[in-house]
Amino acid sequence: MRVVLSLLIAAMIAAIIVLILIVLLQRRLLYFPDPVPPSQVQLDAAGLSRWPGQEPTRGYVGVANAVAARGTVLVFHGNAGAAWQRSYYVEALELLGYRVVLAEYPGYGGRAGTPSEAALVADGIASVEQVYRRYGEPIILWGESLGCGVAAAVARQSPVPLAGLVLLTPWDSLPELAQGHYPLLPLRYLMRDQYDSVANLKPFGGKVALLVAADDAIIPEVRSMILYESLPGLKKLWRFAGAGHNSWPVAPDEHWWREVMDFVVEQ
Repeated sequence: MRVVLSLLIAAMIAAIIVLILIVLLQRRLLYFPDPVPPSQVQLDAAGLSRWPGQEPTRGYVGVANAVAARGTVLVFHGNAGAAWQRSYYVEALELLGYRVVLAEYPGYGGRAGTPSEAALVADGIASVEQVYRRYGEPIILWGESLGCGVAAAVARQSPVPLAGLVLLTPWDSLPELAQGHYPLLPLRYLMRDQYDSVANLKPFGGKVALLVAADDAIIPEVRSMILYESLPGLKKLWRFAGAGHNSWPVAPDEHWWREVMDFVVEQ
């Protein structure tokens, strides 16, 4: 009996330690920034210049259509790497006549700060307001993975008029996503960062294009579809069959780029 009791106590202590570590270290498990700023050679190769053009840099803008464009797409990237590494957005969307701004997060790509939901959303609001002051309308917010949560929160909190949102591999809320991956842990009650896109997009009346990778093991399709079904306004779904979280079709000549942008910006 004593052995069993000792084992139970040890298991309880181990579980408490695991829960404490989850609370303390969860942001290290969520955010994977590349903290190194890009060199000028890297930016030139990617067709990017620093944005808004003076220090401190908030992100990068595509060079080809930095002045005149059909509109501006402000991209919030996923949780790993840095914004300048997403030049595939520039390659595809500039061909369609759009200016592309790749927003960089605090703590990423040489920027000061520490990543958190509050920090990323506040910075995103400041970025979209600066885009509006510099370029005017129309403005499209584009989120990828983690960036979908940022874009949804920015859309809810920013007073800037938006033409629409494009959400690529989004989740419904971060606690629900985490709970689905680890059903034996009470993660929905422990997550400090929520990124509740269902709640954030309930008041949004603009168009939303939602893009799903059908074989996504990181953000399962069901989590994206819960968000899609909750959207109150005009919406349209694109599903990439056979694609994983990091293997959706990025080539600039893929027809879906034009389809998505036509849906979002057409009156």
